[in-house]
Amino acid sequence: MQNYSQLSDIEKYSILDMMYNIQNKSFKEIADVYGTYPNKIRRDAKKFGMKVRSKSEAQKLALETGKHKHPTKGTQRKEETKNKIGNSVMKSWDNMDETTLNKRKQKARDNWNKLSEEEKQSRLQEANAGVRTSSKLGSKLERYLLENLLANGLKVIPHKEQILTNTKLHIDLFLPKDNIAIEVDGPSHFEPVWGEEALKRNQDYDQKKTGLLIGKGINLIRVKQKKDFSKSRAKVIFGRLMEAIADIKNQGKNYIEIGDE
Repeated sequence: MQNYSQLSDIEKYSILDMMYNIQNKSFKEIADVYGTYPNKIRRDAKKFGMKVRSKSEAQKLALETGKHKHPTKGTQRKEETKNKIGNSVMKSWDNMDETTLNKRKQKARDNWNKLSEEEKQSRLQEANAGVRTSSKLGSKLERYLLENLLANGLKVIPHKEQILTNTKLHIDLFLPKDNIAIEVDGPSHFEPVWGEEALKRNQDYDQKKTGLLIGKGINLIRVKQKKDFSKSRAKVIFGRLMEAIADIKNQGKNYIEIGDE
């Protein structure tokens, strides 16, 4: 094979166009074939006006073509490692200053506004399906708390219904032995996720429900989830929940609020 440095510009252009643009070879792969250096191939590609792939584009292409193996795909992290990563992310968000937080929120809004109407409708449909599933099975946090309460030997009745003064009440988690109702209030109980009117309805209903449950002599713990679910944050909330249960049993409290802040 002819030495690369001895090729004419027309020959070099033809080779790069075929191997880089059409066959998606990397500069290193082309350089290895012609016994030269990747940077020399890169310089010629720029000289010929070719669009040079960015590092992220090159990495994505290498993964798609199987040239490189994804560093984490197919691997299982230990639970301890997952917890460390989760705690690190949680602390990062909790310690984030207001300016940075607002910038991230604005970026999320900008990304949403860039979506087509079709993409927006598709995502809204997925979100609504998630809400319907959550109403039947409970939110992620609710299911996490249920699983861990059971694992700690407590008897729990999920989605228990109570009839109080002609009002059919739905209790998220109920501990019959200790007569404790646990309500898990997600972000829509504190922010106008579905609009201001829906927020007011939720908050009015929460107040009414609190009064009816306590009035019937049922102890109540409200878990206020204002942030997105994460196992690390859920683990902290569960610790606070167990402390609240102990306070009701040992100190005679009948209403406690805990949260993720």
